[in-house]
Amino acid sequence: MQNASANALVPREAARPSPMTDIQRIAQHMARLNVAALPRNYELFHEAIVGLNAGLAQDIAALGSQPQQPMLDELGLKYRLVGHCGLAGETSRNEASRMLRDVAERLAEGLKHRDAFARACGQILKSVSSHEDQSLAAFTSEVDYLSASLAAVLSAEMDIGARLQDDIKALEVLERGISAMQSATVADKITGLANRIAFNRVIAELYEREEGAAGNALIMVDIDNFAELNDRYGTQAGNKLLKKLAGLFRKSIKKNDFVARTEADEFAFLFSNVGMQDAMAIAERLRASVEDNLVFATSDKIAPGRLTISIGVALSADAASPGQLQANARVALFAAQSNPRQPVQAFGR
Repeated sequence: MQNASANALVPREAARPSPMTDIQRIAQHMARLNVAALPRNYELFHEAIVGLNAGLAQDIAALGSQPQQPMLDELGLKYRLVGHCGLAGETSRNEASRMLRDVAERLAEGLKHRDAFARACGQILKSVSSHEDQSLAAFTSEVDYLSASLAAVLSAEMDIGARLQDDIKALEVLERGISAMQSATVADKITGLANRIAFNRVIAELYEREEGAAGNALIMVDIDNFAELNDRYGTQAGNKLLKKLAGLFRKSIKKNDFVARTEADEFAFLFSNVGMQDAMAIAERLRASVEDNLVFATSDKIAPGRLTISIGVALSADAASPGQLQANARVALFAAQSNPRQPVQAFGR
């Protein structure tokens, strides 16, 4: 039953559905499992259904027909989904705030002990100076009181110091966890490349620079018929291809360039200091490299298949905003997808 449920979470359509269809399908699955309509739950099921994440789909199915929210949140953290990492990050920040409040309270308590000791010292000095004929027994009693007060101060400070050391270690663990979660929110789980969030951030910063965005090229790459490949050979085979593709793409960029996986079957490159002629040459090299080096084994005793890609190229100089640049590149990408004989197309050329 679990395998059947997991398979039900994986889309079977060959063509990519429209965004509204995706939303409807996700909502139907969530309603069927009686899952709360929370944004992070939509993200979880989107990754399983639209993102073709078979491992996540199987884990969701293993939770049964009415999965509890904490169990779903654990899966979100396991697969490093943005919404769930953000939730955990907020929890960590709240925990850090609570610990800092406790530290402040302990320090305040320690100051009270110090103030009490200082007052005791002052009272004894005043008593000694005003009663020169004070008996030895009375003086000894006051010294004993002073010693007891000092012991209380030292004990309190030792306790505060020990607990502060523990709190510092705990805060360091929280800080590392928050840092890891922040990194996870901008990294693609399968390929390790930057994800769409990171890409949007980088392209926005590009247009915020004083010198502007001129001199950059956006290259969008789409894997041809990737949904069909996943459907025919399985998502594990598809994930292996994605990892190989990511490795190939990493070798294709220089220090100041950028690559991200922006959708299940789509990648985006930002190349700096290039014009259209150079950008088209880079795109052609990407296409040739993929088609020459990436093959995938088949289970139906036919020759290994070869991966093909479609590419759209747009220049930042032709766009006034990040959104327009992406739109231009997507127009070029659609043109390339519509014309298999010319799989690399440039916007406006």
